[in-house]
Amino acid sequence: MNIQIFGVKKCFDTKKAERYFKERRIKYQFIDLNIKEISKRELQSLKAAVGIDNLINNRVKEYDKLNIGLIRSGDIKEEILLKNPKLYKTPIVRNGKQATVGYEPSIWSKWE
Repeated sequence: MNIQIFGVKKCFDTKKAERYFKERRIKYQFIDLNIKEISKRELQSLKAAVGIDNLINNRVKEYDKLNIGLIRSGDIKEEILLKNPKLYKTPIVRNGKQATVGYEPSIWSKWE
């Protein structure tokens, strides 16, 4: 199992996800989105697993500022996400080609 958690340190659900894997002694790699951006290739993989719309947090200020709700093209949304990491819903947990968005222990337990 090769677990990666993309998130931010201040996110409550990200902390819960880290705790979930720590308690089960499952090694994971944490990527802080405030420090390191998701690469275009990683985003392609995540988009294939969960869909571009599931990655976007529509409850942040940037969502309204950028009028993302009006954009229909997935390619444009992808470019906006790459330039604005605050738009990601967190945590994004990836295990190879599988991924989840948010706190999803029922899915993670199937990965073990």
